[in-house]
Amino acid sequence: MTETKTIRVMLVDDHAVVRSGLGAFLMAYDDLELVGEASNGERAIALCQQLQPDVVLMDLMMPGMDGVTATKLIRERQPATQVIALTSFKEKEMVEGVLQVGAIGYLLKDVSADELARAIRAAAAGKPTLASEAAQVLIQSARAPAEKPGFDLTERERQVLALMTEGLNNQQIAERLVISVSTAKFHVSSVLSKLNAASRTEAVAIALQKRLVK
Repeated sequence: MTETKTIRVMLVDDHAVVRSGLGAFLMAYDDLELVGEASNGERAIALCQQLQPDVVLMDLMMPGMDGVTATKLIRERQPATQVIALTSFKEKEMVEGVLQVGAIGYLLKDVSADELARAIRAAAAGKPTLASEAAQVLIQSARAPAEKPGFDLTERERQVLALMTEGLNNQQIAERLVISVSTAKFHVSSVLSKLNAASRTEAVAIALQKRLVK
């Protein structure tokens, strides 16, 4: 009889209560083992390199480095480690963003324990799992008319980029667009990634050079 391989799992979430709950859930399954926890993207990357987990459960909204950036760097450095986005958000930009940088799954935090366990096992086997809400977002996106050339920026990202060219910081962008600071930060990060810019200054220079904003 073949012994079931234990799947090594790492948790990344800035809320200790969430990590505690997920840790307790993992203990209920004999084939899942919690090997580490991180409260932000920077710590996740360092810990991932040290522990070499099979699967990472990644929150997307965290102080410092966000989950999309952390996922991108983990997948680039450790292709054998799979990442499942586990978040409360189901916005189109977030779903597409984290999947584009290599996440194999996208689940909402209200997922049941058994569904999460199945997703972890599927990820370890190289198979994707999407929350129905995330799948719906991708279907709607696929059916939408093709966007005009311009680095595939969404309308919201263009608004954020325009405000960046005005020199506004994340707090000011959030106030101008009536969104949370964390959401503004996510959009700024997405803009930098799509423009392949290393800094806000570089992103603004590209925007002006390519006439991406009015």
